[in-house]
Amino acid sequence: QVINYDRLTIEGPGADLYVSFANVQVGRTMAEIMGPVIDALDVDVPRVVMLNGGPEDNNATLFRQGYNETVEAKVAAGEWELVADQAVPGWDNQQALTIMDGILLDANNDVDAVFAANDGLGNSAAVAVENAGLGLIPISGQDATAVGMQNLLLGRQNMSVYKPIKAEAFVAAAAALALARGESLDSVTSEFGFENTTINNGTNDLPFFALTPIGVTADTIAETVIADGFRTVEEICTDDVRANATQTAALAEVCG
Repeated sequence: QVINYDRLTIEGPGADLYVSFANVQVGRTMAEIMGPVIDALDVDVPRVVMLNGGPEDNNATLFRQGYNETVEAKVAAGEWELVADQAVPGWDNQQALTIMDGILLDANNDVDAVFAANDGLGNSAAVAVENAGLGLIPISGQDATAVGMQNLLLGRQNMSVYKPIKAEAFVAAAAALALARGESLDSVTSEFGFENTTINNGTNDLPFFALTPIGVTADTIAETVIADGFRTVEEICTDDVRANATQTAALAEVCG
């Protein structure tokens, strides 16, 4: 018996269970936080870029699906304009910088916000934006990396998505033990409070234990990733961050 952990095996018979975060919800979480920020910009029609993850990664497709729901609706309503919708092969940060540089060049630097699919791509987007002299614009991210948390305090990124890996591992381990013992997975769903959901891998519908992602902003770093021990004050609060943070209230809460 096989458990797909974090990534889904595409097509074929598939696994006996898929354990991951609700990956479309990851993208929706980005849009839930970024949307009001973009709407509040002092421009008539905000011009938005989608800088997506690797096309070879099914999760990247699901993340994009989540935030594209909002982007597509806003564009259709004439409230936003989509400047570019580009994938970054292999989630490569250097390629992301090159791609973002090209997007800005083609758009004559007329870009107001970036949906970046993770913190690495978000940092690359921030570098490109700074190199173009645009200052700070709304940029998303994901994974709650140390650099991502620093960028939240520096104002170079507006949000990230925290996915508690320890919780994912506990659920997968409990499911593996249940399968090995020949027990029903219902014992796991009742223990962890999951609904019995399924996901289609292109061929079959598979049982899916979907954990809930958590949106993080500068104001919630302390109560999420630091409180959980996922990130530490020491790795976030470097001298450079302390000296250059734009989110001073959040800096005081996180770094003391």
